[in-house]
Amino acid sequence: MASRLKFARAGAAIAGASVALMMTAAIPAAADPAKGRVDGDDYVHGHHVNVGGDNSDINASLISFRLTDGTPLQMYCVEIDTPIDKKRQMVERPWDEYPNAKSPFHQNRDKINWVLHHGYPVVDTEQLTEVLTEAGVTLKDGIDKKEAISATQAAVWHFSDDTDLDRDNPLPKGPRDSKADVLALYDYLTGKANVGVRGQPTAALEVAPGELSGTAGSRIGPFTVNTTGDIDKLTTELPEGVKVTDVDGAELTAEKIKNGAQLYLDVPESAEGGEGKFELTATASVDTGRLFVGERYAQGEKTQSLIVATADKSELVASASGKWTEKPTAPPSTSTTEAPPTTSTGVAPAGESTTSEAPAPQAKNTSGELAETGASIFTPILIGVVLVGAGIGALLFQRHRKRA
Repeated sequence: MASRLKFARAGAAIAGASVALMMTAAIPAAADPAKGRVDGDDYVHGHHVNVGGDNSDINASLISFRLTDGTPLQMYCVEIDTPIDKKRQMVERPWDEYPNAKSPFHQNRDKINWVLHHGYPVVDTEQLTEVLTEAGVTLKDGIDKKEAISATQAAVWHFSDDTDLDRDNPLPKGPRDSKADVLALYDYLTGKANVGVRGQPTAALEVAPGELSGTAGSRIGPFTVNTTGDIDKLTTELPEGVKVTDVDGAELTAEKIKNGAQLYLDVPESAEGGEGKFELTATASVDTGRLFVGERYAQGEKTQSLIVATADKSELVASASGKWTEKPTAPPSTSTTEAPPTTSTGVAPAGESTTSEAPAPQAKNTSGELAETGASIFTPILIGVVLVGAGIGALLFQRHRKRA
């Protein structure tokens, strides 16, 4: 019984490993998540705003941020009660991984995204002034940069942290003329016009699946490219003769690879078993609305979560790989059977006999053996007997060990 359990467990382990390998092959190769840090004190400051409670006098700013590749970003805060720790590295996370499960961020993230796409700096101050004027709002002197930053950040906090801009004293330290303008823009960004921008910004570069396999003499693929940017570079680590091609076998360069392109590894028939990979480099923007969270936030190393307002273009890299086995060699033919002679039944020329000799009678097999046909029928039987014998021997050996 124990032996049967061991065999069953071994079979289950093999099956599980097979499933795991198949699942691994289906995983897309996405670009590594963007990382960076708050970039010193070089913020673009708005006014101090009053959103109530402990935050009745808090600075609203566009926060300067820099990715590890040097790309500068501008961010708004989406976690008002957590201070910024400039020593903490931050990493891009999906919206679902916002660190506070009870935060209004989860219910209002589409509305936050709308604020970012319709507030400053995505929409400049001149356009914001036109939008409010067309809506019938009377402004003191148009919307300036500080007013735009203050109203946009206050609107983000309204949805991410459930705060409200104080209507009687929205700017505790700001100029009197700015108070009405900030309040007007805040009302627009949080009002009926805000219908939300659904859907998290998509990944800028991805190759799917991340790994495929095949046989020499075939094209391994397709590897599908998804990108919101431009492919600048294609680099390969492939054996001689193996190429990155399209479905028809035409070799590809970076300029020919676009969003949705399908790539293949073209392996020549003469290639030995092996493996290789290719890497794509793209230039794409880190889209407005993408979330950054402290890398070790869950381990207690907290820093304020930030969301992208605007960004310059950034370099992203994704790779995929393929494996192949050597093309099997066809065994040579061993058939020596000759075609039987044919006999004519047509009309013979004059003077010739039309009588054909009857074929010689076949001798009866009186030995009880089958006729030879070029391959012995006993070969598979013999293999089966050997395997069964080996299995019986293994069982007897196990029993002998137990008795001992």
